[in-house]
Amino acid sequence: MHFTKLIVWLITILPHHFISRAFYFISRLNNSAFQHYLIRWYSKHFSINLDEVSNSDLSSYKHLNAFFVRSLRPEARPIHNQNNGIVSPVDGKISQSGEIHNDILIQAKNHSYDLSSLVGDEGLARPFINGHFSTIYLSPKDYHRIHMPLEGKLTDMLHIPGRLFSVSQFSVNNIDRLFARNERVVCLFDTAAGKMALILVGAINVAAIETIWEGLVTPPHGKVITSKQYRENSITLTAGQEMGRFNMGSTVILLTEQGKFNWETDTLNPETVLKMGQRIGQIKP
Repeated sequence: MHFTKLIVWLITILPHHFISRAFYFISRLNNSAFQHYLIRWYSKHFSINLDEVSNSDLSSYKHLNAFFVRSLRPEARPIHNQNNGIVSPVDGKISQSGEIHNDILIQAKNHSYDLSSLVGDEGLARPFINGHFSTIYLSPKDYHRIHMPLEGKLTDMLHIPGRLFSVSQFSVNNIDRLFARNERVVCLFDTAAGKMALILVGAINVAAIETIWEGLVTPPHGKVITSKQYRENSITLTAGQEMGRFNMGSTVILLTEQGKFNWETDTLNPETVLKMGQRIGQIKP
């Protein structure tokens, strides 16, 4: 117990943003022998399946970050959204999934956090009270692009500054309210099943989060929540369409309204590995 507390304290005092900005710079040094070595090492160390990558020529990537956000062959991730299905937005592993109890989400055993803090706006969080959440962790080996679980029209986006704690299972199990404290980008959509949110949670070495409609959202300047409305912009994305991307691994939290879906609960058990486009539920008739 004392050792765990020491590790948590050390994690807390780390200069997260400085480390992440340094990684941001290093991972974007162009066309150097060092970068090409890093890409080859990364691919081998994490056993990247190059057969599913759209460009498997490692020497063609100009820097490590370009390989982090590599695209896949279209046939590598079929979108199983037939008959009003909802699909996984990412490759990753289920951390937690289930009902939101009033406005409380489960982070891990003995750790929870509140919906309003996570979303950053009480009014925008209200539709998800007693709704459903799925927290999906992306490891460094995973595909880092984020896709739509079902068709939706973008209504709002918030950038919420914060810490950059690691989102490893150790940190999730031991750092209070981690997902409501880390920097994140909250994207809200109108769908055929009501409101939906995709929350892109930053972490140490996740030095940038992008969306397809705004480009690079982080790293930002300033320390206050910023929000933007898109209700007049008619930005509608289809199921399986790319909506954003991470660098390195991080976490996506999917929020939906109460009673709108029949969930495939076996698929959403903690530690279950998902592929982007894999069916996780169906809109209720």
